[in-house]
Amino acid sequence: MKPRTHRSRPASFGGRLVTFGGVAIVACSLLALSAPLSTPTASATTKRTSAKPPAKGPKGFPVGIAQPDGVVTVKAKPIRIVSLSPTATEMLFSIGAGPQVIAVDEFSNYPANAPATKLSGFTPNVEAIVKYKPDLILFSDTGDAVKALKKLRFPVLVMSAAQKLDDVYRQIEQLGAATGNLANAVKVVATMQTDIAKIVASVPKRATPLRAYHELDNTLYSITSKTFIGSVYSLLGITSIANAADKDGFGYPQISAEYLVKANPDVVFLADTKCCAQNPTTFAGRPGFGSLSAVTGGRVVELDDDIASRWGPRIVDFMKLVASKTTSMTGTPLPAGV
Repeated sequence: MKPRTHRSRPASFGGRLVTFGGVAIVACSLLALSAPLSTPTASATTKRTSAKPPAKGPKGFPVGIAQPDGVVTVKAKPIRIVSLSPTATEMLFSIGAGPQVIAVDEFSNYPANAPATKLSGFTPNVEAIVKYKPDLILFSDTGDAVKALKKLRFPVLVMSAAQKLDDVYRQIEQLGAATGNLANAVKVVATMQTDIAKIVASVPKRATPLRAYHELDNTLYSITSKTFIGSVYSLLGITSIANAADKDGFGYPQISAEYLVKANPDVVFLADTKCCAQNPTTFAGRPGFGSLSAVTGGRVVELDDDIASRWGPRIVDFMKLVASKTTSMTGTPLPAGV
């Protein structure tokens, strides 16, 4: 079964929904998830509105936050934030807004002290959200719940899936402004930029990029270099073997075992170690995979599913791991016929 974009409904592959640059996928079993979602486009992600933001008071509020459909006004420093986006939750805590957060969705599992609830960002219940009496609500996608909450005059910010690193930095600073933690947010962004620049500089310049297979789940869904995580790989001199398999430009094609064997990637990244209990041994044990050069050469890398599927501050940790595991690797040409 093919996963679908936020244009319709994400396919469910089991208990954990992961998001990559505009696509939601749940790994591992085949159960349907019914949340209506919509795909953010590159222009929507970066669009600025011409609406005039409100004048700021002596403590920096009210503040206007630019959104694709206009400016959202946060009248006072929020102290009852509800986050229905795991990435936004990580961003909030990274900038020091954690004490202002009173509830997060069921998938917001980091940091450990985030106030987890049964709220869902994918099948949001407006009545359940309103019971928390929030003064700021965060989503990662638009939908009926967002519209309903706005009609009830709750300030709602949609932190859409990033298309590029600049989107990440912008969202962190927007959350800083919206929560009264702008100075901290600016510092977080500056640190990320410095760290990422060092990581990228540490990667050897290869004549041929490393060819990688990034596994979303054990039914062989992967990513292309045009996705957010694919663009991060590109910064590290890595290209996806799934690029040629993405006939419809979806960005997250399901490849066949035969395709993977024929492509024979230089390195394999398993982003399904939690959802689907995959590791180098289980991967090598699949029919035909034991002879892959990445397997015989010990180049199957385990990733943290959550870090690899979010676009928050921990993208730096992801890049550090990938860079450390691939520094000594040499890229090989794409096999003929792939």
